[in-house]
Order: sequence, then C-alpha cells, then structure tokens
Amino acid sequence: MLLRKSSLVIAVAAAVALVGCGKKEEAPVAAAPTPEAAAAPVMEGQLDIIAWAGYIERGESDKAYDWVTGFEKDTGCKVNVKVAGTSDEMVSLMNQGGYDLVTASGDASLRLIAGGKVQAIDTARVASFGTVDQRLQNAPWFTVDGKHYGVPYQWGPNVLMYNTKVFKTAPTSWSVVFDEQKLPDGKSNKGRVQAYDGAIYIADAALYLMSKSPELGIKDPYELNEAQYKAVLDLLRKQKSLVHRYWHDATVQMSDFKNEGVVASGSWPYQVNGMQLDKQPIASVVPAEGATGWADTTMMHSEAKHPNCAYAWMEHSIAPKVQGDVAAWFGSLPAVPAACQGNDLLGAEGCKTNGMDSFDNIHFWRTPDGKCSTGECVPYSRWTQDYIAIKGG
Repeated sequence: MLLRKSSLVIAVAAAVALVGCGKKEEAPVAAAPTPEAAAAPVMEGQLDIIAWAGYIERGESDKAYDWVTGFEKDTGCKVNVKVAGTSDEMVSLMNQGGYDLVTASGDASLRLIAGGKVQAIDTARVASFGTVDQRLQNAPWFTVDGKHYGVPYQWGPNVLMYNTKVFKTAPTSWSVVFDEQKLPDGKSNKGRVQAYDGAIYIADAALYLMSKSPELGIKDPYELNEAQYKAVLDLLRKQKSLVHRYWHDATVQMSDFKNEGVVASGSWPYQVNGMQLDKQPIASVVPAEGATGWADTTMMHSEAKHPNCAYAWMEHSIAPKVQGDVAAWFGSLPAVPAACQGNDLLGAEGCKTNGMDSFDNIHFWRTPDGKCSTGECVPYSRWTQDYIAIKGG
C-alpha cells in the first residue's frame, strides 16, 4: 500500500511540474489496483498458536502427517506452536498475551470470551465456514449473542485407556480408576491408575456418580449443587490413594503406561494411537456410564499481532484434507463431515471407528458458571480451588 501511495504522489507531482512548464500534454495516470489486489491481506510472516498435543503437526513425528509445511509455503506465515496440557494452562497463556490463536476446549472458550481475551471473527473471511458440521456451527461454547468467537476444529470423547495384558476383556466401568479393587490380574489397582490434572476432571467423577449413586440426582456433570458437589469431592479424595500420577502431559502418560506399571486411566485417543503405533498392549473403551469429551475451537486473541496469518490458518484448518489428517493422527472427529470421505490416512471407516455417531452421548467440557436449571450450583472457581487441594493431599 505504501508503494502504491508513493507512485501516486510521484505521478501527481509530475503532472504539476508539466503544467508549470507550459506543456499541454496530460501526465500519465497511474493504473488503479484491481479490487482483488486492493483487498488481498498482507501476511505478517508469523503465527503463534497454543494447541493441544498432536493438533498441529509438521511431519516431525511421522512424515505422512504434516499440515503445516504447505501452509507456510503458501502464505509465508511461519507457524510456532506452544503445547498446553490443560485448559487452565491455555487460559493462563492467553491472559499473558503474545499468542495469535488457541485451540480451546469448551471449559476454556467461554472464560476467554468473558475475559475479553478473544475476538469475534468475521466468518466471511473464513470462506469454508459453511462446510462445518451443522451441530457445531453455532455451538454455545463459542457463539455468544450471535457472534462466533472462532472456528470449530475437532471433537471427541475422553476414553478409558487400559493395558490389554491386565484386562483380557475391556473394562465396562470407570470404577477401575475411582474405586479400590482387584484387577483381573489379581492385583490391586492402587498406584496403577491415573487421573487428569485439570479441575474439569471433577465432571468425570460426577458422571460416574450419575450412574453409581442415582439418589444424588445428578443430571448434568457440570451443574452440581452443594450436596452433589460434596459427594463428588469425597469420591475424588478417596481416589487420591489410588492415583499414580495426575497427568497433563500426553507424552509422560504414555511413558508411564510403558515403563511405570500404569494400567488404566482416562485419556485421549491421541495417546491410545501413539501407544498402539509403538506396539504396546493398549486399547480404549467408553464405559457404560458414558464419557465427558471436548469440542475444540480455534480462537483468535483480542490483541493478535498476526491477524491475517491467523485468518489464513483458520481457513486452512477446516480444509477436508487437513481435518481428515488431524482426525487420523489424534483419533478425533473432524469438524467438517466431508473430511470423512476419501482421506487415505483416516480410511473409509475412520470417522465411524472414532465415534462420529456418538455426538449426542458425549458430555462436552464446558465451564461451570454457577447457574443451573434447578437453582444455584457450584462455580468453576470453587472447582479449581478444591481440586488443587485434593491433589495436594
């Protein structure tokens, strides 16, 4: 734009000079830029993203999985990734600033919106937004007052990962990680199971009690009154004596299953895929009680330094090829249904295998705001304080 302005100034100056010399010839007029050229955004050359492990791959782990290199070549935007292990960490990093995008789950997205840390996006600048799954396009965890604060990325359940040498048949209940018991190999589960490090894990315990203790009347694991909340915390306090580690680093959890004798834990499909690729005796299941889960949204920081690169990435991120590759690598479900077809890495049955039809049975992560259909419930600020106290003993 500065070059165009300079050319125009020179042209005008030349015309004035010619008039001053008494020449009748008209000065040449600079050609107006085409609408396309005038509207083309100038890429800033860099893009800084906070993401879950396995969400943004450039072929370093496996050359077949690379949706970054091509984007960088096409746009000139160098992608830098900061991996976060919990939603609380993502919120903290976004509060600090210095990042353009974050792949936020539902237990972070509304906090970021309420805190003014992310901006509403112009969906007209994301040309493929209309191809997003209709169940996600206006989801309440990133759509507020009709404004979209991001672009859906991936979704899926939190699964129970287990060692197939210990469990010859798949466990049918989350009780193997919540209640002390002998496992099929005749040994106690004490010190052989793990729990998630984020306060949102309270919802997993609540989901388990929905089935185990129906007299509590829990209808939604994110809406707990004081009595229900107390029962959930009591369960988590008892669980502490069983827990080998409160995990948040996917790589560390995989190492614990491989080297530290851990045999069961709530996990993500990403770890299951990684362990199976490493030929480890690992499988996963969604137990009878159901599962919590995540529907993640790529959101832009309110003070993003590289907004044009950010918009380019959001469009790139929902291309069917990218969506299918991410789903194949992470074990998740694409936000764009077209990704389920014709992707060599995902395969013809990949979406079905990963649980495309399970959407309505997943209790998606969201931030408890203290407002319930039945009255007042415990807000997330309490969840955070109390879970830290439980982990600390």
